[in-house]
Amino acid sequence: MTIGNPPATSLFRSFWIAGFECSCQINSAGRRLDMTAALQHDRFARDDYQRLRAINIATARDGLRWHLIDHPGRYDWSSWLPMLAAAREAGVQVVWDLCHYGWPDDLDIFSAAFVDRFARFTRGAARLHREVTGAPGFFAPVNEINFFAWAATRDLIFPHAYGRDGEFKRQLVRAALAAADAIWSADPAARLVFPEPLIHNVPPRWRPWLTAPARGQYESQFEAWDMIAGRAASVLGGSERCLDIVGINFYAANQWEVPGGRKLHWDAGSDDPRWVPLHELLARVHQRYRRPLFIAETSHYGIGRAPWLREVARECRLALDRGVPLEGVCLYPILDRFDWDDRTHWHNSGLFDMHPNGSGHYRRDLNPEYARALHEAQALIS
Repeated sequence: MTIGNPPATSLFRSFWIAGFECSCQINSAGRRLDMTAALQHDRFARDDYQRLRAINIATARDGLRWHLIDHPGRYDWSSWLPMLAAAREAGVQVVWDLCHYGWPDDLDIFSAAFVDRFARFTRGAARLHREVTGAPGFFAPVNEINFFAWAATRDLIFPHAYGRDGEFKRQLVRAALAAADAIWSADPAARLVFPEPLIHNVPPRWRPWLTAPARGQYESQFEAWDMIAGRAASVLGGSERCLDIVGINFYAANQWEVPGGRKLHWDAGSDDPRWVPLHELLARVHQRYRRPLFIAETSHYGIGRAPWLREVARECRLALDRGVPLEGVCLYPILDRFDWDDRTHWHNSGLFDMHPNGSGHYRRDLNPEYARALHEAQALIS
């Protein structure tokens, strides 16, 4: 394969993908988030999807808001149907997150009812998607099971179930597997995506012999995928078939020292020899699972956005040239977002910067440097 040739992409309409922030958990202050509404993407989905086509992106990640749809005994799909229609009108293929950290208020996440209700909800979503679009759906049943279990057993995300990390993770896997069965019962051709953070850990620089903690942290990133695939905790009912598409979430902060937490900070020209290039990490995941994979989230912030994208594009080109079946890369978020716990703090991480326009709406302004980097990346990998 020569530099510049497109990959043999079969899953997605475009290799470069846009990710819309759709978190809807209860945050550390006890407030329900709805990032889809907060960024007014629900109101302007049609315009947002059309913007993607204008920059040669035809695939997106987006989300349903389970807590708005599922009322005991009935479903109200009015928050999703306009987005489905808008995507179809724009010709944008969407991978729909079904549980992005949030669930209905009346459910105890540790209960059997949580798994049952989630399965029914996902079956209904798959059936409705097929009826409306006439095409098989792409769904991410539960976003970032490993991170979700970590964050929800600490201060970051409700229910702050301290000390119940393993129990929480297994419950999320149960729900994801029940969702897989439910989705395929409604749409046998549907595809399932399981996004998880891709990490690398090393011992502290001055204690290089202390390898066990770092190795344990590194291996933990595979727990959710292994359970979904039935390679671990087989009592949960996982199977290789269930691990359909592997989603990899990778940021500059995803490599760090253990113990201690010192980041192997990425920047242009970083010479830390412990930093493992992305193409090598992707090859390791491919070797382990032999499944189609894509980068389900990546971005940087501020002036680092464009250099990071250029780095990621080069690494993905290397991975493809070495035979890794990489199907795409999702720029997440595509619209800038504010912090979960501070609405005044914007991350400056989107392809589109968000500015109040004086009439209660956010103006989407294409960041010119980031856009140039995307154009270069699209030329490198069509």
